[in-house]
Amino acid sequence: MSANTATSAAAGRAAPMTKEEKKVILGSSLGTVFEWYDFYLYGSLAGLIGTHFFSQYPEGTRNIFALLTFAAGFLVRPFGALFFGRIGDLVGRKYTFLVTIVIMGASTFIVGLLPGSETIGIAAPILLVLLRCLQGLALGGEYGGAATYVAEHAPNGRRGFYTSFIQITATAGLFLSLLVILGVRTWTGEAEFAAWGWRVPFLLSIILLGISVWIRSTLNESPAFQKMKTEGTGSKAPLSEAFGKWSNAKWALLALLGLTMGQAVVWYTGQFYALFFLGSILKVDGPTTNLLIAWSLLLGSGGFVLFGWLSDKIGRKPIILGGCLIAALTYFPLFKLLTAEANPALHQAQQTIPVQVLTDPDSCSFQFNPVGTARFTQPCDIAKAALARASVQYSVEGGVAAGETAIRINNGTPIRATDPGFAQQLTTGLTAAGYPAASNPTVVKMSGPFDIFREQPAVIIGVLTLLVIYVTMVYGPIAAALVELFPTRIRYSSMSLPYHIGNGWFGGLLPATSLAMVAQTGDIYFGLWYPIVIALATFIIGMIFIPETKDRDIFDDASSITR
Repeated sequence: MSANTATSAAAGRAAPMTKEEKKVILGSSLGTVFEWYDFYLYGSLAGLIGTHFFSQYPEGTRNIFALLTFAAGFLVRPFGALFFGRIGDLVGRKYTFLVTIVIMGASTFIVGLLPGSETIGIAAPILLVLLRCLQGLALGGEYGGAATYVAEHAPNGRRGFYTSFIQITATAGLFLSLLVILGVRTWTGEAEFAAWGWRVPFLLSIILLGISVWIRSTLNESPAFQKMKTEGTGSKAPLSEAFGKWSNAKWALLALLGLTMGQAVVWYTGQFYALFFLGSILKVDGPTTNLLIAWSLLLGSGGFVLFGWLSDKIGRKPIILGGCLIAALTYFPLFKLLTAEANPALHQAQQTIPVQVLTDPDSCSFQFNPVGTARFTQPCDIAKAALARASVQYSVEGGVAAGETAIRINNGTPIRATDPGFAQQLTTGLTAAGYPAASNPTVVKMSGPFDIFREQPAVIIGVLTLLVIYVTMVYGPIAAALVELFPTRIRYSSMSLPYHIGNGWFGGLLPATSLAMVAQTGDIYFGLWYPIVIALATFIIGMIFIPETKDRDIFDDASSITR
């Protein structure tokens, strides 16, 4: 680093944040609050949305369509990254992410106004899918624009700290959505919430939209982009330059494999999969699960800023890759501790009651079903899916005729999966053997937010908070690390694509993949191998190929590794 750059970095570290810089961070961050607020709203309310917009179909079919609509927002995000990334590199950061937040916020608000299929027929689901696609496209451009804009305003030596405020808003969006849903449910009651109250959280997003658009409209273009435009060094074809030249494209690929891939699975495991694991596998009720997660987010979210600030001191790599490694090494004991504390009776049954699936293993499918459209109808698949839903640990053995599948509980009489009363026989057999019933009193239950002072929820919140701290390690410095990898002329395009592929696809597929792995093996912890293997791969690739970038001067494109 040159003497001038070093002096600039030292000054940046010493100077307090100006009023304009605070406004830059606030205006940029509100957009990412939108991103995750909407994501959690739709994910939490998918069942109700299916009822209103796909009412002409049976319950199973409408749930499938609701999940497909949810998935559409994920699938188009990388395309939004390319489309808006190109505009951001050609026209400017401010203009582009002003457009993305208007599209995103308006689409979220309109979902709350959209008539259901009973009112306007087939037009309702078509419009809903269209709105979800618009949201996905806008989100694809929103994060890269916000991160780039903030980073290009930050002084050298403080980019990790400044951009960490962008990162904390993802968790803030989750926290806000949980509070709004719980509040509206309490206000309206369950019946009214199902009828119309579910629309209120979507409609309230207009407040965030209005504030964010007003703040963003008063901001100036980023200094780095202005400098590039003044000097006439901008790219005329950002996508071709970023991804059509191997010298540039390889860094986008390495950013995916050596940074965002591992960051994404740690992020999704610490928040999404933990939520799923508590509710679907450990059978903790919804309100308690939400309270447990909300407390862990409240206690752990300061880590985003802490690790962003720390990355300015010791580097991006040690924190991001260290988070991937620590998470991979500790997931198994932490999730086993969750089971022992959240549902002790289930934990005891898993340790002491043998259950075998008697079948030909070749007749079993790998039940990967990310959008709920696949159907698994073979006897082996039916048996495994039933045991997975009941959170039963089992082994697979032979011993039956070809095409037959049976379940043997505690060395008792096998229950055939093709019997008409299979589901009831299985439930009765498991309960008789010692697996807890649905009303199991040992499952953790919180009647109010301050039940955290009881031992059982306190231990669970401690584990969940540690998982959130892992999230903050990998996610807090990621924006600064991605911005610093690429030159100004193609920065918006180059950083957006690996981020959205990593988080939208590698992270987004985690719940479905992990659930399929659990059903396949009969081990409720086996799904953890998905984030563990990917996090370890990112650690190895990142350590070998990703350079440390914290001291780069992003105003000087000659210092970029892609130049």
